[in-house]
Amino acid sequence: MSSMFWHDWAGLVGVALVLVAFLLLQAHKLSGQGYTYQVMNLLGAFGILLSLIFGMFNLSAFVQELAWFLISVYGIVRGVRARKAVVPPVV
Repeated sequence: MSSMFWHDWAGLVGVALVLVAFLLLQAHKLSGQGYTYQVMNLLGAFGILLSLIFGMFNLSAFVQELAWFLISVYGIVRGVRARKAVVPPVV
């Protein structure tokens, strides 16, 4: 068995994060709009992207993970904006 490189480990951790986030969402332990879920997806996609860039490249997997990463960024930005909009002004 060949030894694994850092990018292989980044990919495995990334897959674990994405799958655990999805499991917790399905189990109603996380909200799809919550920071935890979004950050888990963001970091998971980033780890998988690292494994694809520095390891064996696969265009279709790269496109999927890049989209997953960008959608997670969108969700985080949207959540931050929504939270700022509901904060009452300080008197």
